[in-house]
Amino acid sequence: MVHQPRKRQKTSKEEKVQPLGTNFFIDDTSKDDEERRLESMLFGVPYVPSEKKKGGNDAGLMVISDDEEETTGGNLKELENMLDSDLFFIDDSTGPSSNKVSILDENDGGADSADEEESFQREIETFDGTVTTEHNQETSSEDAPRPTTRKAPAWVDPDDANVQVSLASNNRLRKLRDAPSEDAVGGREYERRLRRQYERINPTPQWASKARKKLQPKRRRSSVSGSEPGGDVEDIIPDLLASTGGILGGKKSRALTQGIISIERLREANQAAPAEGEIKSLHFHPSPQLPILLTASTDRRLRLFHIDGLTNPHAQTLHIPSLPLTNAIFHPSGSSILLTGPRPFYYTYDLQSGASHRSPRGLWGTTFSSANEDASLEICAFSPSGDVLAVAGRRGHIHLVDWRSGAAQVIGGLKANAGIKSLWWSRASAGSQLMSLTEDSQVYVWDVGQRKCVKRWQDEGGFGSRILGGDQQGSYLSIGSNTGLVNVYSADSTVTTDASKPKPLKTLGNLTTNISCLQYNHDSQLLAIASNLKKDQMRLIHLPSLTAFGNWPTTSTPLGHVTSMDFSGGSEYLAIGNTRGRVLLYNLRDYGQQ
Repeated sequence: MVHQPRKRQKTSKEEKVQPLGTNFFIDDTSKDDEERRLESMLFGVPYVPSEKKKGGNDAGLMVISDDEEETTGGNLKELENMLDSDLFFIDDSTGPSSNKVSILDENDGGADSADEEESFQREIETFDGTVTTEHNQETSSEDAPRPTTRKAPAWVDPDDANVQVSLASNNRLRKLRDAPSEDAVGGREYERRLRRQYERINPTPQWASKARKKLQPKRRRSSVSGSEPGGDVEDIIPDLLASTGGILGGKKSRALTQGIISIERLREANQAAPAEGEIKSLHFHPSPQLPILLTASTDRRLRLFHIDGLTNPHAQTLHIPSLPLTNAIFHPSGSSILLTGPRPFYYTYDLQSGASHRSPRGLWGTTFSSANEDASLEICAFSPSGDVLAVAGRRGHIHLVDWRSGAAQVIGGLKANAGIKSLWWSRASAGSQLMSLTEDSQVYVWDVGQRKCVKRWQDEGGFGSRILGGDQQGSYLSIGSNTGLVNVYSADSTVTTDASKPKPLKTLGNLTTNISCLQYNHDSQLLAIASNLKKDQMRLIHLPSLTAFGNWPTTSTPLGHVTSMDFSGGSEYLAIGNTRGRVLLYNLRDYGQQ
């Protein structure tokens, strides 16, 4: 049997771990004394002079610094077994103490702060945005307390001043030392160094520095005004004189820029109570202080929502089985809701009492024969004051209903030469003028007080005009056709008594199908037009330039077949209803930030 040779055991002594720099090169004779001194200063190894000076008086010396020289007896043993990370530290030239991170009023009293001889002055930005001048000088226990630059803490542990923390015994705390020989520090100094290390690793971000610089002039001005009586009033007066806005906080509409609009999609307005059919009508409350939205759908239900942009809670639902809802509008006073459809009667809903009322079959003062059983009250419009309701009847008849009495009694009537397609009360003139669009694209201007037509003109293009609408300011009038064209007129030119035919400011050709709805916002800067025949057929028009916004809607905007839309009282929100029973809600940031 072959015997395997035994492994020879290691008899040499294990090499001890030496600090960096102790393993000298084989050829060490080429190093001069300067290089040996440099190795001794950097790596902490003993200084061994060259053979030429071994017998000199300098044998056995180790140069530690340029200012002091010590023998290798004590310091050599102290630095011999230290790690490289303990031999070096980062000198950030901030000194051992800083007012930027100090939050205490007591003196630190550390021994390391007394060894600093350099004094320099620099400006730093403190946490509250003020600028203070810091002097790093020699400190002692007799110095006055330093002024704090931060708010006083809610609670301070008094035992922190008596705590002693060893920085040399814990490897993680060695980086907090200012000198290799430093060991124990007090609780206050330990807290200060932890803050300094955190700020060194996580510096102040750029956005925070910019925010503090913006707040800096306001804080300086308030500090100066606080020292004098009535200083706060003197600071407010220049701001009031430099602005044309209302003193009581009234909002002034800003001018929108053409081309790009800042818009954001929010949670659907009717997500809390979705409709089971097509959205036929939606309308915001006329008061900007009441963000209430009503929706009327083909499931014969009226729903009210409180629009807050977040949850949009559902307020109430009103079911009307006998009336297919096609139109629902708020009264100009905001106290009630008018509900109409393809029936010869209507419903009113009082918001304060929560009671609904059905009108008699037909209107008081009119007769409905058997030939007119299919008469409806779908096309109607309130006067700006809410006193008169204009209702389009058959064969060009327009009924004027007195709404103040509450009995829906007809007080007058108007007669056009063709069927009525749309009604609108003009705001351009001081008097009460009603405008009606007929099937032959004729626009009639009626003087309601005198019960006569004061002007009649043909819409530009003269074919397929089907919807008429204007703005609340009395500046524009728009007419949409079944070809997708929308003519925008100046409202003043449409109500003048001269025989001239008004010319449109511009004909908008952004859509190619039948215009089903158009809506202005409250300050006459936006016009929304839409068609329900094709999917995603909607455009938002910038009225001052009469151009469409190019960034919205996009091809990925889930509009669907748009059936109705409306702006809120302050134009913060835009609600869009479609055939799927959804009410999309968008936030117009240009109005929401005012």
